[in-house]
Amino acid sequence: MSYDPTPAFHFRVTFGGQSNLDTSFQQVSGIGAKVEIEKVPEGGQDDRILPIRSTYQNLVLKRGIVGLDSELVKWCDIWMSAWRTGAVVTTKDVVVSLLDKDQNPLHAWSFAQAYPVEWGLGALDAQKNEVAIETIELTYQYWERVQ
Repeated sequence: MSYDPTPAFHFRVTFGGQSNLDTSFQQVSGIGAKVEIEKVPEGGQDDRILPIRSTYQNLVLKRGIVGLDSELVKWCDIWMSAWRTGAVVTTKDVVVSLLDKDQNPLHAWSFAQAYPVEWGLGALDAQKNEVAIETIELTYQYWERVQ
């Protein structure tokens, strides 16, 4: 078994088991969890520390902005406008995989029942020659490392 560090620059994001150019991202962040605790006093002794629940960071995806024909953009638009349109919304399971040189997953994390909660466009600046970057932030029920 190898314990060599895995590079963080070669990864893939899939939505509902599908991977295509629409899901190419330049950056993924927010993979993390925290256990909330409660201190319970015990008579004359140190407090007992009990775990209450796990909380999860939102998954943050960044990429160059794409057109309205993108299936991911359409899905995000439905979520962002559902409160006023009454549209039926669906969640998607998302998998983030770190890949080896042959495109095979070395490590992977699965995010159950994800949906977008925030979308943003990076700064537009006429003095820079940069790609316009959109950020999609997803929340989910839980995540687990699957590989």
